[in-house]
Amino acid sequence: MRHRIHFRKLNRTSEHRKAMLRNMAQSLIEHGQITTTLAKAKTLQPYFEQLLTSAIKVRKMSAASDEAGALRMRRKVHKVLSDRSMIPAEHRLDYAAMSDAQRSKSLRMVSGRRYRTGEPKGRLVFTGESITRRLIETIAPKYESRPGGYTRIIRLSKHRIGDATQLAIVQLIGEEEAPTSLTKPAKSARSRRCDARYAAAITAAKSWGKSAPKKPSPASEDAAEEA
Repeated sequence: MRHRIHFRKLNRTSEHRKAMLRNMAQSLIEHGQITTTLAKAKTLQPYFEQLLTSAIKVRKMSAASDEAGALRMRRKVHKVLSDRSMIPAEHRLDYAAMSDAQRSKSLRMVSGRRYRTGEPKGRLVFTGESITRRLIETIAPKYESRPGGYTRIIRLSKHRIGDATQLAIVQLIGEEEAPTSLTKPAKSARSRRCDARYAAAITAAKSWGKSAPKKPSPASEDAAEEA
């Protein structure tokens, strides 16, 4: 049994591992849930919950008029998450249809600083929103009265094609969809080809059974011998 293993290296260098966890945490903040391997999910869970705890402390210190402490905790969160800009979900299709120049205008001001609130500015219909702001202002208020356990890990029955690694979903508590709203996932191209081959084999077997000569029954053989 492996003892005194405090973290998973995930077969990566420390710089690569930190960047990967930061990107996964940013995606979890943006989408509410992500699908990854089980080992990465178990590593991400405590990493993200520490970030969310720090974001909750920012709000509590601000409410207690401890602006210096709130600024210190906000800088701690910003140091880990950096200043990635995200587009609100309702405007992602419009953003995808924009040119590079229009995208730059919706993400940065004329001075070069990034937009942080996601609200319209001037003639712009929408602007980018800071990941750090989304965590502190939108997600943290939902869990201020919860003493930990902000995420859950759901193991999936399917495995990743290639290395058969078990997959899992990491999602925020309260962000999950109701079971009645879930839809059956679309089949992959590989599954459709497999179903087509299986259906062709069944059709060929049935057609061969109809065209194959029938073996005479024992009663008909006895009647032929008596005659």
